[in-house]
Amino acid sequence: MTSDQTIQERVENYWTNRSSSFLEQRTREFHSPLKDRWITEFEKYLPQKTELKILDIGCGTGFFTGILSQMGHEVIGIDLTKEMIHLATVFAKQEKFDAQFLVMDAQNLEFKDASFDIVIARNVTWTLPDVPKAYQEWLRVLKKGGLLINIDGNYGASSMTDTSHLPQHHAHHHLSQDTLTECEMIQRSLTISSEVRPQWDVQYLLNQEVDSLQIDRSISQRIYLEKDEFYNPTPLFLLCAKK
Repeated sequence: MTSDQTIQERVENYWTNRSSSFLEQRTREFHSPLKDRWITEFEKYLPQKTELKILDIGCGTGFFTGILSQMGHEVIGIDLTKEMIHLATVFAKQEKFDAQFLVMDAQNLEFKDASFDIVIARNVTWTLPDVPKAYQEWLRVLKKGGLLINIDGNYGASSMTDTSHLPQHHAHHHLSQDTLTECEMIQRSLTISSEVRPQWDVQYLLNQEVDSLQIDRSISQRIYLEKDEFYNPTPLFLLCAKK
């Protein structure tokens, strides 16, 4: 990596290049059985309140944003990648839901303290150069009693380029070898990739302004029942921290 291209810039370029195909895949996922499965998972954690103010971190093209908005909540989706945010607005119009989308760095949020009831992220922390800073920011913008829900995987222990052991259909089967290689190079350059997760996350969060912490290591078993184009071979974990 050259000195004038930071890890952050490399991550942004990677997701910009993937944005178009990402929208196509997320649209199909939005109309698949996975949507209702995610709703079932959210209902386990979200307070029974008519409308929650939710921040969707690293929203991509707005998959979670759309689900949560259609559940009746006020949702803001942020993403580092301008093209993802553009396509998220397209997705919102396409799927007829209301949400606000902003280009923003997940590690440097442009919101006041205690702005949200819920902060949620999926497959984001493993892509961040400074995960401790991100967690601090996410907790900062949470209201007292609010929930941080982080869904991620121990991606640092996975090979992004070796797909020989995977079923024919999986989430990355359509990606070129060059794209997979770039993904793995980014993965290797990130500090979080050397940590054992979610153990590292749990230990870090317990040392922050957190009242309680729940962990679910079996969420993939309830979401990815079929080995189809949405199948993620890396087991996910869900952390729910109450501020």
